Amino acid sequence: MENFSDVQYILTSFLMLFAGALVMWMAAGFAMLEAGLTRTKNAVVILLKNILLYAVASIMFYLIGYNLMYGGEGAFMGDIAFALDGITYSDHSLMTDFFFQVVFVATAASVISGVVAERIKIWAFIIFTVILTAFIYPIQGHWSWGGSALGGFMEGFSDFAGSSIVHSVGGWAALAGVLLLGAREGKYTQTGGVRPIPGSSLPLATLGTFILWLGWFGFNGGSVLAMGTRDDVDSIAGVFAATNMAAACGAVTAALLTQLLYKKVDLTMVLNGALAGLVAVTAGPDLGMLAALVDGIVAGVLVVYSVSFFDKIRIDDPVGALSVHLVNGIWGTLAVAIWNPKVTFMMQLKGILAIGLFTFLSSLLIWYILKVTIGIRVAAEHEQDGIDIHETGLEAYPEFSKN
Repeated sequence: MENFSDVQYILTSFLMLFAGALVMWMAAGFAMLEAGLTRTKNAVVILLKNILLYAVASIMFYLIGYNLMYGGEGAFMGDIAFALDGITYSDHSLMTDFFFQVVFVATAASVISGVVAERIKIWAFIIFTVILTAFIYPIQGHWSWGGSALGGFMEGFSDFAGSSIVHSVGGWAALAGVLLLGAREGKYTQTGGVRPIPGSSLPLATLGTFILWLGWFGFNGGSVLAMGTRDDVDSIAGVFAATNMAAACGAVTAALLTQLLYKKVDLTMVLNGALAGLVAVTAGPDLGMLAALVDGIVAGVLVVYSVSFFDKIRIDDPVGALSVHLVNGIWGTLAVAIWNPKVTFMMQLKGILAIGLFTFLSSLLIWYILKVTIGIRVAAEHEQDGIDIHETGLEAYPEFSKN
């Protein structure tokens, strides 16, 4: 019996390590997607943000965030402790758990990077990432995955792998930032028109999407958190299949809808349709293939209309991350109540509101403090020239420089 217990421990730890490695690789997907959907004159800063945010998340979640999320029993937050103090697990390795959780934190920060792209100051973004990964993300995570249920308010809330806990958190924090940051120069006309700002490389954006699609199997599959029995393996396989189905349905729906609306298929919408399906199914990839199919179809519709909506209200999101992660994080979380008879819309709505209000308001405060102290937006002339040369002194493609 002891040997069987050891085997379960080893297999579950391996699942989480391998899945965590897949999720870590999503950092490359976010970097490629963001660089591809923005202009070459800002590519170095975009790549720099993406590698630094992952590094910062790893450090801050180790020093403060992990214990804050999992170490205490308080209704508001856990104990602020250091170096994973006093936490152990009987069915998997502690450091396995830390690694698997830290890559999720970095994912939330990656969402913000895309929304504020092409006009954010590097160090303002990094400082915000420090606070997000050390405090904002772990505090709201403590109310759900950390077990406190916010003093009972979030009792019954269900979010399997983080449609709200991870993806909408990134979306809410990004929305707070972009409201204070403003749109890119030239994005909107004085008469209310929208000027398209094409991305630099659709092949790169497509590569990024495929990397994210692959990484999502670790994101959702690893969240089964067990691989010691046949039932566990069946559950993992079902989650993989459902995750894939939602992405496929999101992509196809976006393709069909853009053909109907614009008489042409929009590749950028198809890419975001796949990602929207992935975000939506993340709250309930264990609920079956039919649920995943519907989640993906609705996500594909929502992302197309949502991108247009944000432009109409003059919220400039260069990569469509608010539509993908915020809008469809909310949709996917609500959709759990459709498929799981033990979960109600009210349970889900209360969780969404608690997470959303806390994340948005705390983020708004931090962004505002940064704005009035060090500033969050680059100078207009730097934005015009490209942030890269002013913020880093480098160019992504120097052989094509006009100079």
